[in-house]
Amino acid sequence: MKIILSRTDSIGDVVLSLPMAGVLRQQFPGCHIVFLGRKYTRPIIEACRFVNEFLDWDEISATRDPSSVLSGQASAIRHLQSLQADMIVHVFPVKAICRAAKQAGIPIRIATSNRFYTWFYCNRLLRVPRKNSGLHEAQLNLKLLKPLGITKAFSTEEIPEFYGLTAPSPTLPQTGEGENAPLPDKFNLILHPKSKGSAREWGLENFSRLIGLLPPEKFNLFVSGTAEEGNMMRDFLNMHQERVQDLTGKLSLSEFIQFICSCDGIVAASTGPLHIAAAFGKHAIGLYAPMRPIFPQRWAPLGKNARFLVLDKNCQACRKTENCECIRQIRAEDVAEILFSLRPC
Repeated sequence: MKIILSRTDSIGDVVLSLPMAGVLRQQFPGCHIVFLGRKYTRPIIEACRFVNEFLDWDEISATRDPSSVLSGQASAIRHLQSLQADMIVHVFPVKAICRAAKQAGIPIRIATSNRFYTWFYCNRLLRVPRKNSGLHEAQLNLKLLKPLGITKAFSTEEIPEFYGLTAPSPTLPQTGEGENAPLPDKFNLILHPKSKGSAREWGLENFSRLIGLLPPEKFNLFVSGTAEEGNMMRDFLNMHQERVQDLTGKLSLSEFIQFICSCDGIVAASTGPLHIAAAFGKHAIGLYAPMRPIFPQRWAPLGKNARFLVLDKNCQACRKTENCECIRQIRAEDVAEILFSLRPC
């Protein structure tokens, strides 16, 4: 049996979809699992031992003829046909992929029923409401396996055993003498202040406060992010250059995964790096706003050493403005207290 799992959005979403591969492998030990994703998420997908093959949607949907929209679609159909898959699970449906899967003749095409185009292109439709659900994203993903006879309600405590992630070998490129090196006698902590707009952010002022609370003799600190985010945080990074090592824009995703595995923990909002760290069993401390659908009940990091902080309130203002201060009211002292209680991984 060959099964395609399709999820072509962000890194955190992909991480929380990987347990589907683990559950499928448990139910059907001999199945061949193909993960259809985006090029930039490839390293985390290929780190999953339950996935047999990665299919790059960016590559197969590339349009060689700029004047023709159809050539990219034809390319996608050919690639999907060549797989000879028995089924595809549209974990997060994309119209072009749903259409290509039907035109490629994939017999079983599973998706949710809340998008009009899935009624035209998919033949196993499930009602899985997400926005107002009290379930975690990973639990909602697993509900899509019901047509395969997998009906168990997995708890958030059970799900991490199905990630199947294998840590890469510890051979990091160095950007300078002794730079970017985790230290064996300290707690190596990654601070990830920005989110590329995917989550409410705790704020640089809170991260500054946290840095001041963490004694340098116990904590080795790194700040991660994209090169663009590094430029946005330049004053913050300069202010703390004696305490933190700046990783922004210096590591590819493969290298960053490797680096996360070599460290002990991370503090971040609901971002891909937080979910990667949690999946690898690192101390992942997530910071969240108290509102649906971005609250921790839906998006908390899942892992044996993962936890989160959120204000105990139902903030209506969060729904009305992106500038709501709820997440910024989480005290740096509370984050530091958690960190002081942890031991290096």
